[in-house]
Amino acid sequence: MKKGFYLIFITLLLSSCSSTFRFTDKNQSISYSSTDEIPVGKVFRGKASYYSDKFHGKITASGEIFDQNKLTAAHRELPFGTKLKVKNMKNGKYVVVIINDRGPFVDGRILDLSYQAALQLDMIDDGVTDVECTVLK
Repeated sequence: MKKGFYLIFITLLLSSCSSTFRFTDKNQSISYSSTDEIPVGKVFRGKASYYSDKFHGKITASGEIFDQNKLTAAHRELPFGTKLKVKNMKNGKYVVVIINDRGPFVDGRILDLSYQAALQLDMIDDGVTDVECTVLK
């Protein structure tokens, strides 16, 4: 059983290192090569969750140490260093985060936020919320 879990985990980890990334919204699916510029102003929507504190101090996919008190996020395919404005659709609050990790690996979610980002979005009690993300850089 453990062998199967590790095999799936390694496969997911290796697949997150691909040279392209894709993101979708209800009306559009666009694919970019890692050498293309990210379209500043591109907006996409979906559900966001936030990391458990058990990841605090662990190494992220970008090689940084995860700090739950910084404004960071995980996305499956956006390049590390991408800045996103993330707006909580429930209350209109927003925060700017930097992508420094891969995830979330739960169907239906587009973003995993640090605890600090989730706190500023006032989504701690909800756990998962609808967000609108705008690429800033």
